[in-house]
Amino acid sequence: MADNVVTSLEVKSNDSPDETRTPDKTRVTVNKLGSYTVGRFTFEPGWSWSDCIKPVVQTESCQVNHVGYCVSGTLEVETIDGATATITAGDSFAIPPGHNAHVVGSEPYVGIEFVGAATYAT
Repeated sequence: MADNVVTSLEVKSNDSPDETRTPDKTRVTVNKLGSYTVGRFTFEPGWSWSDCIKPVVQTESCQVNHVGYCVSGTLEVETIDGATATITAGDSFAIPPGHNAHVVGSEPYVGIEFVGAATYAT
């Protein structure tokens, strides 16, 4: 059977996650569902990858693939090749490795990630 086939019914709350990661201005809750990992990412106003996550992972840019959905807030992303995007509530996104990001405005950014949560901020 393939690794990506769901074989049993599972429901887990991100309010009682399998794991929580809390670097500065960051809260990532992670649930493992079979071979999948789903994360809820909350970044407080003033959060930036370079200030809050870089000291944890010690790379020059984020090296994680991200695929997800923005629930609320605004996140600006810039890739190392200079491409930029603004992610806002209701947006689905795919972000390749080699980027930096920061929260825009006074509202926390909240996103649900289906790719990237397993290794982010570890």
